[in-house]
Amino acid sequence: MGQLEEMLLEIKDTSELMVDLAYSSLLYSNQEIAKEVIQLHERMDELGDEIEVLAIKRAIEDRDHLKALATIRMSKSVKDISYAALKIAEVVRRDDITHPVIQLSIRDSDVIITTAVVEESSDLAGSTLGRVKLATNSGMYVIAIRRGRRYIYGPDRDTAIMEGDLLFARGPFDGEQYFRDLSSGMEHLDAKDLIG
Repeated sequence: MGQLEEMLLEIKDTSELMVDLAYSSLLYSNQEIAKEVIQLHERMDELGDEIEVLAIKRAIEDRDHLKALATIRMSKSVKDISYAALKIAEVVRRDDITHPVIQLSIRDSDVIITTAVVEESSDLAGSTLGRVKLATNSGMYVIAIRRGRRYIYGPDRDTAIMEGDLLFARGPFDGEQYFRDLSSGMEHLDAKDLIG
C-alpha cells in the first residue's frame, strides 16, 4: 500500500472515530471526549492538506488528473464529516443544554464510550488486549488507542498496550468504572484472568 492510500485509510478511520466520539460526548455530556474530537479535527486538517498535495504531485507524475480530482474530492468529503463531528463536540464544550430528544435517547442506550489513560502500575501496561482479555473481564471493547499524536484504529487482540496510552472503549455502563480502575492501576487482574 502506498503513502497516499495509507493516508486515505487513516483519514477514513479518523472520521469514523470522530463521529462515534462526538455522538458519545453529546449523549453523555463528556467534556473529555469532546476535547479529543477537537484534537482529532486538527489532525484531519493536516492529513487532508497532505493528501491534496500528494494527489497533485501524483497527477503531475502520472498525468492522471481525474484520479487526483477524485482523491481530492474524497478527502474534502471526509473532512466535511469531521467538521460536522467537530460542531457536535463544540456544543458539548460550550455546555449548551442537550435537546430533550437526545436526553430520551440516553435513557434507551445501554452502551457508553469512555476513555482511560494506562498508568505505569496498570496490569494493562506492557501487555496485549488479547492477553488481558479486557472485553471478557470488563465488557469494554477498545475501539482506538492514542499513543502520543498517533492513533491506532480498530486494535485487535495482538495490539500492545503501553503506559501513557489513552484507550477509547465502548461497552456497558457497569463496566466503565472497572475499566478506568484497571487502566489506572487501582484494580488488578487475577492471574487466572490472563492468557499465556
